[in-house]
Amino acid sequence: MYWDMNEFWVFGYGSLMWNPGFPFQEKISARAHGYRRSLCVRSWHHRGSQERPGLVLGLDFGGSCHGVAFRVGPAEWPGALSYLRERELVTHVYKERTLSLLLGDGRAVQALGYVVDRDHPQYAGRLSVDEAVGVVANASGHSGPNDAYVLNTVAHLRSMGIRDRWLESVASQLDA
Repeated sequence: MYWDMNEFWVFGYGSLMWNPGFPFQEKISARAHGYRRSLCVRSWHHRGSQERPGLVLGLDFGGSCHGVAFRVGPAEWPGALSYLRERELVTHVYKERTLSLLLGDGRAVQALGYVVDRDHPQYAGRLSVDEAVGVVANASGHSGPNDAYVLNTVAHLRSMGIRDRWLESVASQLDA
C-alpha cells in the first residue's frame, strides 16, 4: 500500500465512524465510490455463533458509501495501522485496500479502507430486508444481541446525518 508521506487517511463506514479507537488530526465526511455499506458479513463471534451466525457491516462492491475520513498524523501512523489490523483482520473477512475518497469539502484523497472478501466463508452476499431481519432477530454473540448492533448502528448514522435506507428498513422491521 502506498500513502503520501504527508497524508494518511482512514475511511470509516460503520462503528469506526463513532468509535475509531486511534488518534487523528482531522475528521470529515467522505464518500467512497464503487462501494456500499452492507449487512453482508456473518458474525460468528461478536454478534452470533457458528451455529447461529449474526450479521455485521462490510464495505461491499457497488454503489457509493457515505462515511467518515480520518487524517492520522505521521507520528501516529504505525500505532493506528497496527490497531486497525488487529481490529479489522481478525478472521480475514476484510481485505485492506486503498480507496479513493471525495471529502465533504471537495478534496480528493486516498485512504485506507477495509473491504469485504466475497470469497470468504463469512460473506453472506446481498440479502433482502426480510432475510437480514430473520438472521439478525435470532442471533446473539459475545458482544450482545445482533438486533442491538443494527439498531445502534442506524441511530449513530442518523445522528451523523447519514441515511442508509436499506439498513433503516431492517431496523424498522426489527423495532416492530
